[in-house]
Amino acid sequence: MSTRPPDKETSGPPYQSVKGMRDLIGEDWFRMQGFFEKASEIALYYGFTPIEVPMLEDEQVFIRTIGETSEVVSKELYSLQTKGGSKLAIRPEFTAGIVRAYIEHGMQTLPQPVMLMTYGPLFRHDKPQRGRYRELYQFGMEILGSDRSINDVTIIRVVSDILNEVGLTNHFYKINSLGDKDCRMNHKKALIAYYKRFQKDLSPRSRELLKTNPLRILDSKEPSDVALKEEAPASMSYLSGPSKQHFKEVLECLEALNIAYEVDPALVRGLDYYNRTVFEYFIPNQETDESADNDKPQREPIALGGGGRYDYLAKILGAKRDVPAVGVGMGVDRITEGSGYKFVCPRVQKKARGYFIQLGAEAKMRSLTVIEVLRTAKFPIAHSLSKDSLGAQLGRAEELGIPYAIILGQKEVMENSVIVRNMQTRSQDSVKLEKLTEYVKKLK
Repeated sequence: MSTRPPDKETSGPPYQSVKGMRDLIGEDWFRMQGFFEKASEIALYYGFTPIEVPMLEDEQVFIRTIGETSEVVSKELYSLQTKGGSKLAIRPEFTAGIVRAYIEHGMQTLPQPVMLMTYGPLFRHDKPQRGRYRELYQFGMEILGSDRSINDVTIIRVVSDILNEVGLTNHFYKINSLGDKDCRMNHKKALIAYYKRFQKDLSPRSRELLKTNPLRILDSKEPSDVALKEEAPASMSYLSGPSKQHFKEVLECLEALNIAYEVDPALVRGLDYYNRTVFEYFIPNQETDESADNDKPQREPIALGGGGRYDYLAKILGAKRDVPAVGVGMGVDRITEGSGYKFVCPRVQKKARGYFIQLGAEAKMRSLTVIEVLRTAKFPIAHSLSKDSLGAQLGRAEELGIPYAIILGQKEVMENSVIVRNMQTRSQDSVKLEKLTEYVKKLK
């Protein structure tokens, strides 16, 4: 069989980005970076400290915590084996790695709770669709070392502040409580008894889950499973006194903060480590379903992310005792593509105030020196150093709507100066290079 790449003219480029992954170029990169900077700024004000965990972890970090029966582990985990035989996995989520780091670096000895934030790419072999990629971006926050309900509310409040700041003011929450270990066990028994009565009506996947993890059936989107879910036992019916009180405190705080929510008894989230509070947040879907009968039928709301409490995860990863904790993941792809999202200009992106123009070989050689003077003066510019024509460079400056042109010609090279031209009034000044920083700082 031939291994020659396909013909470019008939088949497109021989190599393309992997399915479900994409290149972030120019405005797409700025859009993502702007969100990360805004989210980080807000989280820092609330007391969160940055952390970055490795892209690769021991495979067991995710298998033991997320759960072998979860969709993430059973179908979506990217795994590999090193030459030395170690089994590693590319991170599908942040929480397990952060808890591993919390234990490894002895953060239990720090004043509790420890509040951490992180962001970056995650990888899941999921079915690619709009707003959902195999290389997905998340912003995450975790509060470790306290079981107080105020921490659950803090996480939700910071998410709300971030979404409001980027224009998604119409977001809302679905929330539930899974209770503690004993509550979950009693609920699990009730689910098994319920679903066994309708076993023949379950989807094949849910019939398997009935043997291993019946809570996952509540996550199913299969029509037959969704219909049965309506009458399934609710987790809140099995809450202990302390778990009821914890959930009551969370809801009372949300109401006091005017944060919109609805209690969803079937909400369990897709990962096995959750207990007590679980939540997801959404924005309305502005598109309509053309196949439906009514005039303007609305599609299902768009899920932007979710989180919850995971008080038993640390012990699974080797901690000597349980570490109560709560966290959230924000789906940045869906957030930045959401209707109403307001572009946040990242600090690294500066709108050009000047267009640097050079004329002649000697001016071209001196160009980078002048650009460095402008950079240290924090005067952002655009340029086309590869162009030689004055008309072409001025035309580009006008096309971009840049207010000033900084011109370096042969005469200016000899005089160690530049011409600064106001593109609107056409007035201009000759400015010595040593005085250029002072001059541009006065420009409005």
